[in-house]
Amino acid sequence: MDFDRFFKDELAALKAEGNYRIYANLQRRRGEQTRAVNHRNEPREVTVWCSNDYLGMSHHPDVVGAMVDAAQACGTGAGGTRNISGNAVHHMALEAELADLHGKEAALLFTSGYVSNWAALSTLGARIPGAVILSDAANHASMIEGIRHSRADKVIWKHNDWRDLDRKLKAVGDRPKIVAFESVYSMDGDIAPVREIVEVAESHGAMTYIDEVHAVGMYGPRGGGVCEREGLAHRITLIEGTLGKAYGVVGGYVTGSAALCDFIRSFASGFIFTTALPPAIAAAAKASITHLKGSDVERQLQRRQVARLRAALDRHGIPHMANDSHIVPVIIGDPVKCRMISDILMEDWGIYVQPINYPTVPKGTERLRLTPSPHHSDADIDHLVMALASLWRRCALAHAVA
Repeated sequence: MDFDRFFKDELAALKAEGNYRIYANLQRRRGEQTRAVNHRNEPREVTVWCSNDYLGMSHHPDVVGAMVDAAQACGTGAGGTRNISGNAVHHMALEAELADLHGKEAALLFTSGYVSNWAALSTLGARIPGAVILSDAANHASMIEGIRHSRADKVIWKHNDWRDLDRKLKAVGDRPKIVAFESVYSMDGDIAPVREIVEVAESHGAMTYIDEVHAVGMYGPRGGGVCEREGLAHRITLIEGTLGKAYGVVGGYVTGSAALCDFIRSFASGFIFTTALPPAIAAAAKASITHLKGSDVERQLQRRQVARLRAALDRHGIPHMANDSHIVPVIIGDPVKCRMISDILMEDWGIYVQPINYPTVPKGTERLRLTPSPHHSDADIDHLVMALASLWRRCALAHAVA
C-alpha cells in the first residue's frame, strides 16, 4: 500500500469538504488577555474572541507569580509519574484545594480534562461488574472515548432530556448504572437540568458523573460550577473538571469520595502510566482556584460583557443561539463559508475567531463560537459586531444577486 498517497487523498477530501483545520500561529503577551500576535503570514496584532481562558486568569499576577516561584524552586518537570518520584507537595496541595472547592473528600489530578474523562469513565465502566453507562447524546468526545474503551454496555439518552433518562434507567433494571453528562455544553452553550437529572438517577440508585469543565471557575459563589450554584454538589458522585479553561493553566481532575478517588488512582492506566504535571503548573492552578474562590469580580464583569455582546448582535440582526451560559454561538451552517468568514475577520478586521466545523459540531451547524471575557472592552465588542454586521450585509447582498 502507498501509505503517503492514502494520507494525502484523505486530507484532500477533508479540504474539499471545508473541514480541514488551519491553525493560527499566535504569540500571547502577558498582561494583554484579549490580544495576541498572529505569525501565520506576517506578524500582526489580533483580538482573540474564541479563547477558553474565559476569565484571563493565565495572566493574573498571582497565578504567574506562583508558577515562576515554583519553577525557580523545583525546576520545570515533575521527574516521573505520581507513583515513581513525580509526586510533589504541590500536587497534594492542589488536590486538597479541589476537594474543598467541590465539597468532596478527595480529588485526583490528571494531565488534561480529556485524560481525566477518558481514564475515569474507562476505569469505572471496566471494573464495576455488569456496569451500564447511560450517556447524554451530546457528551464530549473524551467521555465517549472513555465509555468506548471501558467496553461496558452503553445507553444513550436524548440530550438534556431527564424523562428519556428515566425511561432508559427503568429499562436497564437492577444492574449497576452510571449516568454521565455535562453541566455546560461547550458548543451550544446550553446548561443541563442538573437537579432533575440527579433526582432521576437517585430514584434508580445510579451513580452520577458530571463533567463541569466549562463551568468550574465560572459559576457558583466560589467558582465550584453549576453544581455549586444549584446546591447539588453533595448529591453528585463524581465531579470532573479542568484547570485549562477558567483557571487559565492546564490539567484535569476528578473529585468524589476518598474511596472513589483512591480506586481510580489505583486502577486507571491514564493516571498510573503518565508523567505528573510539573509542580509549577500545580502551584499556578492552586493560586488561580484560591483567587476565584474569594473573588466574584471577574465572573460578574464577564457576564456583563456577554449580555452586551448579545444585545449588540440582536440590534444588528445577527443570529446567535440562545442559552444561559457564557458561550455565544453564531451559526453559519456551511463549512466553507464559516472558514471564509473567519479568514476575512482575521485579515480585514484583526479579529480572530476559529471556525468550528464537523466533526466538532454536526454538519449543517458550523459556527463561530464567541467567548467574551471580562477583559474585552466595550470598544472591542463594538468592533466585533461592526465586522460581523458588515459581513452579514455582504452575504445578504450576494445571496440576493444570486
